Amino acid sequence: MIREFAAGIRTLLRGIGLWRTRPGLMVLGLIPAIIAVIVLAALLVPLVIGMPSLSTWLTPFADGWIEPWRGLLRAAVSLVVVAAALALASVVFSALTLTIGDPFYQRIWHAVEVDLGSPPPADGGSFWTTLGEGLRLVLLGILIALSVLLIGLIPGVGGFLGAVAGVVLTGRLLARELTGRAFDARDLSPLDRAALFSGSRARVLGFGVATQLCFLIPGGAVAIMPVAVAGSTMLARDMLARTGTTAAASGTTMTPPPPAPNAVSSPLPPPPHLGTGPGAS
Repeated sequence: MIREFAAGIRTLLRGIGLWRTRPGLMVLGLIPAIIAVIVLAALLVPLVIGMPSLSTWLTPFADGWIEPWRGLLRAAVSLVVVAAALALASVVFSALTLTIGDPFYQRIWHAVEVDLGSPPPADGGSFWTTLGEGLRLVLLGILIALSVLLIGLIPGVGGFLGAVAGVVLTGRLLARELTGRAFDARDLSPLDRAALFSGSRARVLGFGVATQLCFLIPGGAVAIMPVAVAGSTMLARDMLARTGTTAAASGTTMTPPPPAPNAVSSPLPPPPHLGTGPGAS
């Protein structure tokens, strides 16, 4: 499992290689990320500035507590709120960036498919498909943020567990969303996709957690977004190769496993006919 998790991290790092082979495309991929960061910064900066007042408003019962307990409680509450806000912001950033930059990321995805050989005949989905996936991603992000807030209510360890849960849950969601373009182009059914993710859980999680941690670095979200699109295409192809899934434009076919070495491939021949001539007994 650890090796698979590390393989997911390396897949993200492999996406950096596209800066060497297709630098122009990667630069274009920065533009929608910059726009999305500006929009989100306008929402997050007031939240961070007003965090002391918000934590006080959320914990009125602690007004009569003595220090340092009151300060520790409100610091923990602030940590949980920030973790939930960052989890939601990462998801909203991805949805907004992928929607705004759909033409750019479509080209990055296709370039990776061509470089790796045997690209799918279909495209990676229309703008409206991307918009619908983005809205679904935001709704799931809200659920993750609420889950982080609830985990944060656990006494003592809630702040730490909430932050970890935010990174893990958001990373997993991002990985599943970013691989969607490659799977849409292959017309994979939800059942086939579930089977692919089930067979590569640790690898998908490693890719997603690495992506999410990069998003949390100042400026990292802008720099890593085109890399994540390229890396997710490689991840999707790795998953397809590991499970032996082949896809055509008209549908998908799951390659059956090879027969066991001792399997009988044809019925046994009938016993030889016993004659009735003179030599018969």
